[in-house]
Amino acid sequence: MVDELFGELELGSGDKRWAVVRTRSRCEKKLAEYAKRTGVHYYLPLRESVKVYEKSTYRTHIPLFPGYVFVCIDYEDKDTLARTGYVAGFLKVIDQEQLLSELRAINQIPAQKVEAGPGYWLAKGLEVEIISGPFAGVRGVVEEHDKLHELRLQVNILKQAVILKTDPADVKIIGEFEIIETEDIPKTRNR
Repeated sequence: MVDELFGELELGSGDKRWAVVRTRSRCEKKLAEYAKRTGVHYYLPLRESVKVYEKSTYRTHIPLFPGYVFVCIDYEDKDTLARTGYVAGFLKVIDQEQLLSELRAINQIPAQKVEAGPGYWLAKGLEVEIISGPFAGVRGVVEEHDKLHELRLQVNILKQAVILKTDPADVKIIGEFEIIETEDIPKTRNR
């Protein structure tokens, strides 16, 4: 099994900046392994997948965001990764702090052993903050008032989200949430 995180989810130093690598089909773990061997910091959030075949149960870890790996790179690292054959393209991250904040929230999920999984991204909803518990201070989006138990930790650059099951009593509504600007939405594939 590949490590989910190699390095820290912190701003890069010098010329290093966080970027999103769009990988070729089923190459996320291969790229992460290569990045680790060459000293490139990366984050590849994974989730457990359980399949039952007749009398056997198989547990594997698959990418939470299929087709994407987050990396902290400079120009030389970008060139090194591009030559692997695993890379389909790079997405430039304009707001480094926003991305890191989103990734830090998602990175807490495995350690807290809470129920979470992929969900659809919301362009409109209610912005909320968790006020108590292990995720205190984490902000997200809920669809409406009667769905406070389904907090979406959104990764806006990918237009994808992770649904985190929460106690509605731990959630405080901050205000309305709506994305005004339109951007090109990267194409994702389903597995």
